[in-house]
Amino acid sequence: MRICVSGIGGHMGAEVVSLAKSGMRDASVVSGVDPNGSPFADIPCFLSFDELLEAAEENRPEVIVDFSHHTSTEALVSCAVSLNVPLVIATTGQTEEEKAMIHEAAEKIPVFFASNYSVGVALLTELARQAARVFKEADIEIVETHHNRKVDAPSGTALTLAEAMAEVREDAFITEGRSGIKKREAGEIGIQSVRRGNIVGIHEVLISTANQTITLKHEAHSRALFAEGALAAAEFLLDKPAGLYDMKSMI
Repeated sequence: MRICVSGIGGHMGAEVVSLAKSGMRDASVVSGVDPNGSPFADIPCFLSFDELLEAAEENRPEVIVDFSHHTSTEALVSCAVSLNVPLVIATTGQTEEEKAMIHEAAEKIPVFFASNYSVGVALLTELARQAARVFKEADIEIVETHHNRKVDAPSGTALTLAEAMAEVREDAFITEGRSGIKKREAGEIGIQSVRRGNIVGIHEVLISTANQTITLKHEAHSRALFAEGALAAAEFLLDKPAGLYDMKSMI
């Protein structure tokens, strides 16, 4: 499996390269894209997607794995469509306009788009959805904690969790953060964001009635977890038709 890593100069790009070099999923990183360059002298790195397209015949990937930044969305999806290769988007924080670009690209190529590439988080989402359905009147709060360098809040995973539970609740709505003098409203699903230290990612779902609380929690111990999931997603896409896929599709 020949991979181009978008964001190869970042922490997660390096994790993908490391796993590929270890032989995982029979993957080989044949190129990378990063405006800041790459620490891997043995892998061609292009400073833009235009440069990748110009050299595509020499370094043509079978799939692009993106761990860059959501502001690259337009150039990223345009490149994948031009190359007619599957695309794994493991970047969060997309605007509505950028999400529309991703959906449009999925009409032409297979696109895997998930807020979190952990199978454990996919399971957490399903458990949270079931609990929200059973405890219809319970208060729901999500607390997500990440390292102090994460720029988007709430996390894409926290939003995915909230949206999954809102699907099975009438009159549900999502509140991001809490401040001021205001009583909690019925149907509210709250998300609180914490940024501290070097924490990879913790997502905790609290579902409380007057008499009991269910706590569902997932904690990532290593960023390699997400790179591993992205490689699994890349392999999953290789024989798929055009369309939009996610972790639920794969598991």
